[in-house]
Amino acid sequence: MQRCPEPELMNASDQVIAYAEADFSAGDQSVLEGLLALIDHSCVTLPPASLILDLGCGPGNISERLASCWPLSDVIGIDGASSMISVANQRLFTRKPAIQNLKYQHIDLSQCCPEDLEQIRGASVIVSNSLLHHLHNPHTLWDAVKQLAAPNAFILHRDLRRPSTEQEVDVLCDRYVSEAPAVLQRDFRASLMAAFTAVEVSEQLVLAGLSQFTVKEIGDRYLEVSGRWRS
Repeated sequence: MQRCPEPELMNASDQVIAYAEADFSAGDQSVLEGLLALIDHSCVTLPPASLILDLGCGPGNISERLASCWPLSDVIGIDGASSMISVANQRLFTRKPAIQNLKYQHIDLSQCCPEDLEQIRGASVIVSNSLLHHLHNPHTLWDAVKQLAAPNAFILHRDLRRPSTEQEVDVLCDRYVSEAPAVLQRDFRASLMAAFTAVEVSEQLVLAGLSQFTVKEIGDRYLEVSGRWRS
């Protein structure tokens, strides 16, 4: 099945509301656990004031978990959709003073210039969840990683992977979103068809000079890219 790209940004009001209200806690926790395992395996402790970036943060679900897990680090959630950043900031306001080390920035990685990234360079950790499939040019993400990561930074990106046939898309939609709101059903189907395969992502990494990262398939619908950045 050929890839069918979807819009890069999620600014529609029905999308923003649906994603802010949906329960993605299991997937969000899985991303955090994957990152913890990656760091623990390296026997490294993040020093105080380390910078952690959550690219394509949406309403901030994972950003909040990162900030709570590493309270001495500075966590920044980045998203190109202004409506998502607005919701993330509203939620963060209700959680203060419990979360003090988190902030959000509205940056569209596909449209920004190097100067826009100057204040967020040198990250010790860079994560993203379900960002890659939104990008019309996947190298937008890999170029951002190379620009933003500090030496030996931990990198973890999780996303959907594209099924081989539309029949497989139908099966996954029936399995996971048959009772979800209509907007989430529509977006899940579109995201599966816009996603990349593990082979395609491996090829992207080779072209980007990032072949040190590992690509693995997870379950029946995800893939994960992880490793450490070495310039």
